[in-house]
Amino acid sequence: MSGFAPDLQRIAALDQRLLAAVKGIHILPTVAWPASLENRLIDDFAAGRFALPEVRYQRPDLAVARAELEDIEYEALEQGGALGEYLARTAESWRIAAEMLEVVGTAQVTEPSILLYGRPGDTIPGSQRSNLDAARYFVELSDELGAGLDADDAREGINAETLRDEMARTLDDFFGAGRVKVEIDPELTAKAAAGATRIRLRGGASFSDYDRHQLLAHEALVHTLTALNGREQPLLASLARTSPRVTATQEGLAVFAELMSGAIDIARLKRISLRILAIEMALDGADFVEVYKFFHARGQGVADSFHSAQRVFRGVPLAGGAAFAKDNVYLSGLLTVHTFFRWAFRERRLELLRCLFAGKLTLSDVVALQPHFESGAIAPPRWLPPWMQHVHGLAGKLAFSVFVNGIRMGKVGADDLARGV
Repeated sequence: MSGFAPDLQRIAALDQRLLAAVKGIHILPTVAWPASLENRLIDDFAAGRFALPEVRYQRPDLAVARAELEDIEYEALEQGGALGEYLARTAESWRIAAEMLEVVGTAQVTEPSILLYGRPGDTIPGSQRSNLDAARYFVELSDELGAGLDADDAREGINAETLRDEMARTLDDFFGAGRVKVEIDPELTAKAAAGATRIRLRGGASFSDYDRHQLLAHEALVHTLTALNGREQPLLASLARTSPRVTATQEGLAVFAELMSGAIDIARLKRISLRILAIEMALDGADFVEVYKFFHARGQGVADSFHSAQRVFRGVPLAGGAAFAKDNVYLSGLLTVHTFFRWAFRERRLELLRCLFAGKLTLSDVVALQPHFESGAIAPPRWLPPWMQHVHGLAGKLAFSVFVNGIRMGKVGADDLARGV
């Protein structure tokens, strides 16, 4: 860091302290359920034996980390400027996460999870409608189109080993041989999870063609790609790690990538929308079994329904009135990122969109930190997903989207369309 001015060296030192402080904070592993417990309960539910599971969590002692994060937050605000604000907000989000994990297994997890990930009733930027409204719309539309989730299950046929080998070859070609490993993890609850140098697939799972394209676009070419670009940063090493405050942008960008690369269908939108409705149900008092039955009644199989309900109740009591709100971010993040892309196009600021991939950043970070991109303190992304590499193609899609958004579908009738052709 000797090449940077003294004020930037102080920022870099605070950033290193931040990374050291959060090393022991692991959100999803702390709230995860053991795979062995899940497998036994899925068999019970398949046989119609419904009972609230008994899940025990290990509460970490994060007092030292919280105290250090408070100090970093204070010193970053004292430092001032956009970089100081970035560090202060990042430290604050990790501190909230630490407080949440220290009460894991209780209803007290709910409020900090909402602070970090939002609430289903939150309004969408630029709209009077909420994330909950959007979720209901996509579920109803999917049902009207007959896009049943069971149809997706019927197309599954790619085992984890085959997908691992296929993805490994693709990622070797994209990032360079051996830079990113693809592994099978029998303890993984989700179908896949991505880090900077490793992507894990759930052992024993079966994957569809849509899964294959979606995991490549979402996990590899957003989550892994932004982590690797973050590792290339000369000043802020924290840009390689997903802090709680960037989760909504990261997941929204990843789902947006699915949309832009043709790796999403209406059934996928239904899945992420159902999870938001389920969070709202749990907050309103529905218990784990009721939420499981909600998913099952809407077309998901036994295992998928169980895993979907489990995501809502990670880290909280299962009797109702509490929820882990992380799954709120997929749809809200998609809508916000989509709006940001359209805004950047309208304002002729496409450079902001490339900066989104330089590391783990929020949308507001990308705008606020522009002077530091221009100065070179923050490096541009080394890798971009294929759909971002062709700026004219991206501009064409955004131009079309911006224009047609002004057409009011409520005023369009079949006769109007017939006269137009």
